[in-house]
This record gives sequence, C-alpha cells and structure tokens, in this order.
Amino acid sequence: MFDALRSIFSRPDATMLSMEPKLAVAALLVHLAAIDGQVSEAERHALEGTLMDYYGLNEAEVKKLIVEATKRDQESVDFYRFTSALSSLDSSEKIEIIRMMWQVVFADDRNHELEDNMVWRIAELIGVSSRDRTVLRAQVART
Repeated sequence: MFDALRSIFSRPDATMLSMEPKLAVAALLVHLAAIDGQVSEAERHALEGTLMDYYGLNEAEVKKLIVEATKRDQESVDFYRFTSALSSLDSSEKIEIIRMMWQVVFADDRNHELEDNMVWRIAELIGVSSRDRTVLRAQVART
C-alpha cells in the first residue's frame, strides 16, 4: 500500500511543470476575454492581435497558440501556474503583459468588473505596481 502511495506522489504532476511564458500569457488572455461570460468579436481580434504583435507570430501560429492556451486554461483551477511562469521576466515584459490585458479588456469598449478584477490580481501576482497598472489602464482606455 505504501509503495502505491509513494508511486503516486513521486510522479511529476503536469500542473507543476514549468510553462513557457508565451503560453502562460496566452492562457491568461484567453481567460480574460471569456471572464464576463462571452467573447466578443472585438475581444477575439484583440487577443489574436496582441499575441501576434508582441511575439511576432503569424495567423496560423497564433491560432495554434490560442487552442493550446484554451486547453491549459480549462485544465487550470487558478492563475498560479500561469503567473509563476511569468515571475522571472523583467519588469518591462511584465508591464507589457498588463498592457496586453487592458487591450483585450477595452477591445469591446466596455470594462466589466470581473475583467478589471482579473487584471488587478494578475498585476499583483506578477509584481506590477498598482500605479503602473492604473496608468496603463488609462492609456489603453483612451485609445
């Protein structure tokens, strides 16, 4: 019996394996776009566009990334797996992630409270200051 338990706990847990930052960002953006219960066409375009622009992806690559990110998001119970993959990035990259999040939020010209709350939580988890988060919010909301 102890051997059976030991073998269960000695296997690597897929949820604890490290994740590539690009996939983590995509999963967070996928979750953000759907957090208010619907993904608008504008949000979908913003999601694809921000990933294409930031990571230099073509249309086929971004669609493949979004499919994988959607799968990872559906398997996840919290944001830890995604945010831990981003913790080692430098501050300018973290700020760009929050900018991308705001671009998805404001793509449909609405800021749902769940979207706002998610951006706030992710910013806190990856170490982006509340000042930087609110400045980015104002910048993206104006465009």
